[in-house]
Amino acid sequence: MAVNLVNVENVSKVYGTRALLDGVSLGVSEGDRIGVVGRNGDGKTTLIRMLAKAEEADSGRVTHAGGLRLGVLTQHDSLDPEATVRHEVIGDLADHEWAGNAKIRDVLTGLFGGLDLPGFPKGLDTVIAPLSGGERRRIALAKLLIEEQDLLVLDEPTNHLDVEGIAWLAAHLRERRSALVCVTHDRWFLDQVCTRMWDVQRGAVYEYEGGYSDYVFARAERERIAATEETKRQNLVRKELAWLRRGAPARTSKPRFRVEAANELIKDVPPPRDSSELMKFASSRLGKSVFDLEDVTIQAGPKVLLEHVTWQLGPGDRIGLVGVNGAGKTSLLRAMERAARTEGEVQPAGGRIAVGRTVKLAYLSQEVAELDPSWRVLEAVQQVRERVDLGKGREMTAGQLCETFGFGKEKQWTPVGDLSGGERRRLQLLRLLMDEPNVLFLDEPTNDLDIETLTQLEDLLDGWPGSMIVISHDRFFVERTTDTVQALLGDGTLRMLPRGIDEYLERRHRMEQQAAAASAPAPVASAAAPEKSAAELRAAKKELQKIERQLDRVSEKESTLHARIAEHATDFAKVAELDAELRDLVGEREELELRWLELAEDA
Repeated sequence: MAVNLVNVENVSKVYGTRALLDGVSLGVSEGDRIGVVGRNGDGKTTLIRMLAKAEEADSGRVTHAGGLRLGVLTQHDSLDPEATVRHEVIGDLADHEWAGNAKIRDVLTGLFGGLDLPGFPKGLDTVIAPLSGGERRRIALAKLLIEEQDLLVLDEPTNHLDVEGIAWLAAHLRERRSALVCVTHDRWFLDQVCTRMWDVQRGAVYEYEGGYSDYVFARAERERIAATEETKRQNLVRKELAWLRRGAPARTSKPRFRVEAANELIKDVPPPRDSSELMKFASSRLGKSVFDLEDVTIQAGPKVLLEHVTWQLGPGDRIGLVGVNGAGKTSLLRAMERAARTEGEVQPAGGRIAVGRTVKLAYLSQEVAELDPSWRVLEAVQQVRERVDLGKGREMTAGQLCETFGFGKEKQWTPVGDLSGGERRRLQLLRLLMDEPNVLFLDEPTNDLDIETLTQLEDLLDGWPGSMIVISHDRFFVERTTDTVQALLGDGTLRMLPRGIDEYLERRHRMEQQAAAASAPAPVASAAAPEKSAAELRAAKKELQKIERQLDRVSEKESTLHARIAEHATDFAKVAELDAELRDLVGEREELELRWLELAEDA
């Protein structure tokens, strides 16, 4: 029988006139891995602070098992700014002691990319004071993971980690024996790590078995049975469940997930996006040309980030952009944004970016734009426009869009200066969409947004007709809102990945293995393979880009054929003819993908 580690009995907490927690009773046992979700401001952080006895409850009590070893990661670290990374993370251990410890090596490699901490000016001997908030947070997380605990309490552990870092952390936590309570908005991470969910809503905490996918199903079913009046939110939950079941079935493979019941619940829910319809609408708004990059080279000071890149963003393209930190993702978007803003006058260090004449670009950067703090929320939105056309016949007033983004009627009259960081981020997004752009660049749009707001944003983007590039470490959001993935692997190239983020992680793993093998002394001298000339490499890159364009066209033809087969479903002769065309097209696509993979290995 599992030992009980923490008991929360009838706990209440009130701030001002608002009850964040009202008579909550919960327990954490050995082996539990619990994810905590809920809207910003509903009490998630307060709950875990009381769980860790870092904050007192107004009533009720929290008890810990005797001798409980507790590790807590808060959103604000308590590191000594005068200390070095070595002192905070490794302590007094000699080099041979920590380097011989597999756990320490794994944590340093997983969180920092290597034992020498590449990216830190003096490696382990770097002083903490001048480091950024993200770097300090990784140091605090490393220090925590190296220690032994019975229970880990983590508040937003994936913040400031890239896709690889999040994948490593998920695998590491699955292997640990300690129990876990974790607040995060990263839905992929919740599915990978957690076996129970706590949903904090309006003073209560609802418990669910399983990870995020199981929680979405159980919540949709609970709301259906309860027949709540929140029809809109209920439909969004069912829509997300439909995507989970249809688009990523591996997420919902746990035995406890009742597949038949889930399928019954979503049988009348259409796919999240009508891609062919959106493509037609986007083409009518944007024409044939959006952004064309020809032999582009992008630099950050003396460092070359991208070299001789030829690439095209077409009407209706929805692209996820992934890559290692510092590879140039944001620099690429900024170069495209500058070319659009100056009508092609400002160009990158090399090559040319051509911008379509009808492009109306909205760029959500990582920095939250400053607004007049005395403005009310509704006023800040109405400053842009009173009404907005969101495509597919959906028109909303400024007030309606505010409500969709979680600003209820009372909140719409709150001064901007009183909003939290997450609320300001939501307002920034809202103002962007209100301006009716036809091209969206979203650089880390999920920062500070809770899961419910993310779901609302995804629903809006489902029907948004235009071209879009998303940079995000939130894997779920990228897979949910985009159709293709392009990667910057840190070698100056931009590559399409047919299998998406899974393929990106595999490639990065291979690159790390190759780098390790290259740095190791060769046991036997062997004849080196002839290096390809610069001309051969350029030719290979051009062929790669040509194949990517061909794959895009083949994908469009496949979608068209599927639609025609559905249209002629009762004409068996026609269906047979179209099916033969489809088989030929699939064969062509497979050949192109094989050739693409061959070239990608050499390029």
